[in-house]
Amino acid sequence: MEHNIQINKTAKYVTYGNPVTAKTILFALHGYGQLAKFFIRKFNMLNENDYFVVVPEGLHRFYLNGSSGRVGASWMTKEERQSDIDDYIGYLDLLFEEIDATYSFENKTLLGFSQGGATASRWHSLGKFKADKFLLWASVFPNDMSLEFSNRFQESDNYFVLGNEDEYLSFEQGELCVDKLNQSTLEFQFVKFSGKHNIDTKTLLNLVY
Repeated sequence: MEHNIQINKTAKYVTYGNPVTAKTILFALHGYGQLAKFFIRKFNMLNENDYFVVVPEGLHRFYLNGSSGRVGASWMTKEERQSDIDDYIGYLDLLFEEIDATYSFENKTLLGFSQGGATASRWHSLGKFKADKFLLWASVFPNDMSLEFSNRFQESDNYFVLGNEDEYLSFEQGELCVDKLNQSTLEFQFVKFSGKHNIDTKTLLNLVY
């Protein structure tokens, strides 16, 4: 018989910027196989006095190749998926509550890149962080989430961001995803840029400022 038991686990996150002076907090959720300490470099062009960037790291670390070498992190797999979803929503809520207890921000932005897009979508729906701006970047809306699931997306400005050379998602697939979202109660603006499966600096600056 299979059983579950809840345990305490240490999670890691990295930050950039000054939370005392920043008007905007930006939560950025990394993609599959990435680490927070590297992903946060994508945001170091932001003014550190205006933005406080928080990059949580997925709870599942693994070797990217074989049994040694570079390490990456993941948010979940198909195995015990609901437990993983519950765990990372609880983790992200706890992290936000800890920051929110000390600092206050005028604006709240949530960005989910690649695999982190599905994580961010679920957190935006189910979690305690109420984003004013939601960026679904090089990702798709989770198939198992009802498009009418939450009013949160109706209360935020939503953007679907994709590069024209993305190795995993074509513009055509992106357009289908955006059309499906917009035909429901959700509204997303399709933002395109020239580039691959990555955070494009110019596009990011245009969206967060």
